[in-house]
Amino acid sequence: MKAQVSEIKEGLQQFHGSEMFFQIPLLKTRYTNGLKYLADETACYWLITDTSVIAKSLTNRSGFITIDFKRLSEDKQDYTGHEAVITYSDGNGNVFEKHGYNSTDFPLDDLRLFFVNDTLMLPSEY
Repeated sequence: MKAQVSEIKEGLQQFHGSEMFFQIPLLKTRYTNGLKYLADETACYWLITDTSVIAKSLTNRSGFITIDFKRLSEDKQDYTGHEAVITYSDGNGNVFEKHGYNSTDFPLDDLRLFFVNDTLMLPSEY
């Protein structure tokens, strides 16, 4: 698993900007080449959909949303037993929402995404 995580992280480093966008038809949210790569490698289309829905609902509070996925170590899991949490903020310390996940098969321990102009992207693609 560690080798796979290293390969994924290394692969994500190749994405800077994006010439092609993909779209979630029902939501009309676009996502970049980097996220397409991530979703194909980790089968995390759920992450793209979930974060898009929530970030889109927060655009009335900020035009720039940071999305931080964080796997919680066993000693840090909260009383509800969440294995991971996704935090939505404006990138300046103002947290809008947090969503806990009881279980996840997402291989990375942490990941930051940006949501700007109905587009979900890696920070390196901003």
